[in-house]
Amino acid sequence: MPSVDFRLYVVTDRQQTAGRPLVSVVGRAVSAGARAVQLRERDLPIRELLSLSLNLQRELSDIQLFINDRVDLAVALGCRGVHLRESSLPASVVRTLVRPSQLLGLSVHSIQGAVAAERHGADFVVLGPIYDTPSKRAYGAPLGLQVLEQAACAVTIPIFAIGGITASRAREVLQGGAFGVAVVSSILSASNVEAATEKFLAAIECES
Repeated sequence: MPSVDFRLYVVTDRQQTAGRPLVSVVGRAVSAGARAVQLRERDLPIRELLSLSLNLQRELSDIQLFINDRVDLAVALGCRGVHLRESSLPASVVRTLVRPSQLLGLSVHSIQGAVAAERHGADFVVLGPIYDTPSKRAYGAPLGLQVLEQAACAVTIPIFAIGGITASRAREVLQGGAFGVAVVSSILSASNVEAATEKFLAAIECES
């Protein structure tokens, strides 16, 4: 099973880039040290998603690119991996479709979800929302640090905390058992994307 060798996971949302081109904003984060990006543009038709994926791969050759939900695209493009929702194809099925070298991530919203993800072959999970954030309110009340700590004790695969994560909170969740952090607006919406990325990486480094 391939290893997860990144701890900052940038999740895209082209509506949160303050009007700037997504590829440009992601490129700025990568230039500042971010290595893994989940392309999460679920409303895009497949051809537009393909074009965006190719642009990211062409412009950012060192990027570890994960495609949200579209297993076919991730396999066809040889991306680093695919990222699933709990309502996606079962992880156990997707594991048979991806290449042996590809990683399988899964978003979960409970301890039980994390345990099930590990059992069915996920390489890592994104757990949240840990803190309150408008984009994650559809998934219910914030889980909090206690649930994160319990989940970290229940699984052996890496957990990335998501939901209201700031650079200062990154230290809290890492101390609570998270392997890394998954970030959307705190990087994509920042006026200085490079500085925001560097703050996260510094916080992670402090807890390494």
